Amino acid sequence: MRVNEDAVLRGQRVLLVPYEPHHVPRYHEWMKSEELQKLTASEPLTLDQEYDMQRSWREDGDKCTFIILDRGRWDQGCPEDQCMVGDVNLFMVDPENPSLAEIEIMIAEPMSRGRGFGEESVRLMLYYGATTLGISTFQAKIGEENLTSVRLFNRLHFTEESYSSVFQEMTLRWEVTETERQWLLDAVHVSAESYREMKQNRETDAHH
Repeated sequence: MRVNEDAVLRGQRVLLVPYEPHHVPRYHEWMKSEELQKLTASEPLTLDQEYDMQRSWREDGDKCTFIILDRGRWDQGCPEDQCMVGDVNLFMVDPENPSLAEIEIMIAEPMSRGRGFGEESVRLMLYYGATTLGISTFQAKIGEENLTSVRLFNRLHFTEESYSSVFQEMTLRWEVTETERQWLLDAVHVSAESYREMKQNRETDAHH
């Protein structure tokens, strides 16, 4: 999605940055994992296909994605690809209803799980969707065995909307009422900045 191509959301633990071509090799390595393929219901892609997918995330108006960086590692000066821990996505699933989006979260790095990165990333994405993209209803489709994700979304006020015995997954839903919007704004510690400027500042610091 073009709207977030220069957007960075800086939280307390994570940075959400746009998905760029230089992220693809690391992302491609992640997606060789059978566990992640199963959790994300995705097929393994070639590296060329992964670059095509990255371009579609950038160009398509019905998809919004951010790569999740470990802010602590970034602040210590680690190379960007070594700060990557996962991604968070929004899909505009209904052309008739542009205010409805499906949200997905993946913490791909095993060492980065259980550290609050996933929850903060979802909070930031809900904030971005509600305040910038005009989303008023969020859905999350989660396999019934993925109890960690179910608990995460329950903490964020999502409730079960439906269950598919065929796919063995539940659909959770969150409506952005005025009360819920205020709760979200109070719960999120975020600053927005330019990705290009963030990278330039890093390069400037490196030369000093």
